[in-house]
This record gives sequence, structure tokens and C-alpha cells, in this order.
Amino acid sequence: MTSARAVLLTFAMLSGLVMGGVGIYAADASSGHTPVDGYGVTSALD
Repeated sequence: MTSARAVLLTFAMLSGLVMGGVGIYAADASSGHTPVDGYGVTSALD
């Protein structure tokens, strides 16, 4: 694999991860529910 192809594939992978993260953040921010951590314990918001 050439270095140029590796750079393009890396950029595509990172772009996909960033877009997925932004999509999850936007959906979570607009839903108005209480955040839940990985243990199922909800955090109280003031």
C-alpha cells in the first residue's frame, strides 16, 4: 500500500468517526432526556 493511499484511507476512517460522533451528539442534545452513564446510573442535572 502506498503512503498516499494509506493517508486517504486514514482520513476517510477518521472523517466517518467524527461524523458519527457529531450525529450521536446532535441526536442526544435534541432529545431532552436525562443522560445515563455506562453503568445505568442517571446523573441529576440542576
